[in-house]
Amino acid sequence: MTVPPEELRPAADLPPPTRDEWRELALGVLRKSGVQASSPEEALASTTYDGVTVAPLYDAADLPGDPGLPGAAPYLRGARPVRGGWDVRQRHEAADPEAVLADLENGVTSLWLALAPEDLPRVLERVHLELISVVLEAGERTGEAAEALLAIAARRAEPAGSGAAGLTGNLGADPLGLRARTGSTAHTGTGTATGARTDAVTDTAMEEAVALARRCAADLPGLRALVVDATPYHDAGGGDAEELGCSLATGVAYLRALTGGGLGLEQAFGQLEFRYAATADQFLTVAKFRAARRLWARVAEACGAGPEPDPADPGRALAAQLQHAVTSSAMMTARDPWVNMLRTTLACFAAGIGGADAVTVQPFDARLGLPDAFSRRIARNTHALLVEEAHVARVTDPAGGSFYAERLTADLAERAWAWFQEIERAGGMARALESGLVAGRLAATRERRAANIARRRDPITGVSEFPNLDERLPERTPRPAAPGTPRPAAPGTAGAAAPGTAAPAGAAGAEGLPVVHHAREFEALRDLADAQETRPAVFLATIGPVAAHTARASFAANLFQAGGLATVACGPLTDPGEIAAAFTASGARVACLCSGDKLYGEHAEAVAAALAGAGAKRIWLAGRGDHPNVDGNVYAGCDALAVLRETFGDLGVGRTAPDGPAGPGGPGTDPAAGGGPVTALDEKGEAR
Repeated sequence: MTVPPEELRPAADLPPPTRDEWRELALGVLRKSGVQASSPEEALASTTYDGVTVAPLYDAADLPGDPGLPGAAPYLRGARPVRGGWDVRQRHEAADPEAVLADLENGVTSLWLALAPEDLPRVLERVHLELISVVLEAGERTGEAAEALLAIAARRAEPAGSGAAGLTGNLGADPLGLRARTGSTAHTGTGTATGARTDAVTDTAMEEAVALARRCAADLPGLRALVVDATPYHDAGGGDAEELGCSLATGVAYLRALTGGGLGLEQAFGQLEFRYAATADQFLTVAKFRAARRLWARVAEACGAGPEPDPADPGRALAAQLQHAVTSSAMMTARDPWVNMLRTTLACFAAGIGGADAVTVQPFDARLGLPDAFSRRIARNTHALLVEEAHVARVTDPAGGSFYAERLTADLAERAWAWFQEIERAGGMARALESGLVAGRLAATRERRAANIARRRDPITGVSEFPNLDERLPERTPRPAAPGTPRPAAPGTAGAAAPGTAAPAGAAGAEGLPVVHHAREFEALRDLADAQETRPAVFLATIGPVAAHTARASFAANLFQAGGLATVACGPLTDPGEIAAAFTASGARVACLCSGDKLYGEHAEAVAAALAGAGAKRIWLAGRGDHPNVDGNVYAGCDALAVLRETFGDLGVGRTAPDGPAGPGGPGTDPAAGGGPVTALDEKGEAR
């Protein structure tokens, strides 16, 4: 009997492959597929919205250097030496004590309360504050909310409680974040001289934040006072590096204010918590959270901060970035909202893998209004599934050492640092908001992303791809106004930004950065189609046998249904007269030819002529190529939104929208724009 060697090496006798050999083999395959390129990288590489190149292959040569160890600067691999999961943080926007208790009894470990100060006593009445962390979000009423929370804790100090000193969490002060989100200038000292920094401690909100930080540093070791919320920049359509750069600039502005207000450097670092968006782009999200820690460690190094441990968490240094991940609002859809469960699961997974300290999973129905008990339960259980069943948290920094993850992290950090430096050169974050520098940069990225969404290069499952026209959406209670948020200027008034545009945050009357939902334009057309008494339809002229026309007929049906238009196919026909008769019987006024290129050459001209004679206002062809009597083409990569808007115009949809059942928010409404009416198409063919 042959005894196998102690170590089995299946490839021991094979020569190690080289990257050049892979290039040669890959290029051969690509050329057989009809792809003309000088290298596989040229054909297969892609670029993120931040300009980071994602290559088709990585190897050890791509590693940027030693990433260090978990718990040690630059904290790339994590802020703690050992990690056993993350803080499950649920957000509450309604004063519902029962919902809060249900969360805490079923896996939630901290509360994020976006509530008015007067609601806190009732919501926290039966909550054991010594067992959980509380994060506040009260906008301009942050000081009131902080005092309310501290008063609640103080009242519980006797006979055995630790009172406010035992609180953990964050008081939620974020003057620059509020300014970015709302455009409010009431608290950020815009009266400074031109060119001077406007992020100094010269205004009410910043002074209030500094006072809270001094109080926390002196008497409340488990509480932090400030949040560096980067989600407004993500929600405005920014890229990952732009989100990171804005967070660094904001964090540095707060460090200046805190140290200027009397705190030591390490104390100032210990008063900040960073909030980032986590998306369904798994690898970019992992890289973003890893890069954020590395970048903040570079700031700490430049400032001279040492490795002083956090009094509330001795296992981590005060200078190590404390991270709160929130699943992206921009990626959430109002249509087919159940797909959001998949998006948020991916985002939660990526944030956990990336080393976030706390993670908030938005309920799948977040775009429809306040979540119900079922959607909150699914959000909670997403964490439990990943941690308890998938064992995601058993390994510290599982992405560490990956050629791709390490290179992507380094490249993203480089782009973010360059953007941060640009903001600093412009005078700091407050000045960059006031001047429109930030808004302009985000708008450019937003426009590039919008173009890709319109062409379905960035597909949105359930909306731009595979829509379900027969879906019945759940009804939800409308979301209340955010606490402490100033009322924006009314549309059409002086200083109001045009819908969908970004006014310079901080300008008089400005509404702040826009809030973007990637699916909005498709969903607006869906709402408009749903508002009609009879769903408008497009006729699919399926030429030839099923095998010849199915692929393009399915593609065309998917495209038109993404705008809420029904599709009616004639079946496998070739006779122009029969196809024209089927078109007339369908009641449609727009047609689309669907078949293979060979059959197009034989029948497209005659069929299109017959359809035009039968009254078709526009005739599309699925695929490329010019044919007589055909008005336009639909194909992979075409501007689907432009096609849909033209088709809506041809069908007469959008002149008026009758009352009737429609999408969330009522007949003909756009939920992404706050439930306003979508009753017409403007001169550009856009829903309004």
